[in-house]
Amino acid sequence: MDITNKSRIHWACRRGMRELDISIMPFFEYEFDSLSDGDKKVFVRLLESDDPDLFNWLMNHGAPADPELRRMVALIQERNQQRGPVAM
Repeated sequence: MDITNKSRIHWACRRGMRELDISIMPFFEYEFDSLSDGDKKVFVRLLESDDPDLFNWLMNHGAPADPELRRMVALIQERNQQRGPVAM
């Protein structure tokens, strides 16, 4: 997926599982534009993961084997925690 196609990335962020939407959508909306191109690519790669894996990683029930994906999961968790709850 092209990192400049924000509407397609936005669509990929919509997972249909509330717990994932609460984690991924605010990060995309508030943080994506400030990421480096490299981090945008890692984020897009993370979105290609299966929902059960994403859920487990974001809820701290395991971690991706890939260190870049592990770093992105940690970044999503950190930024979401700093920002606080967002109404969905």
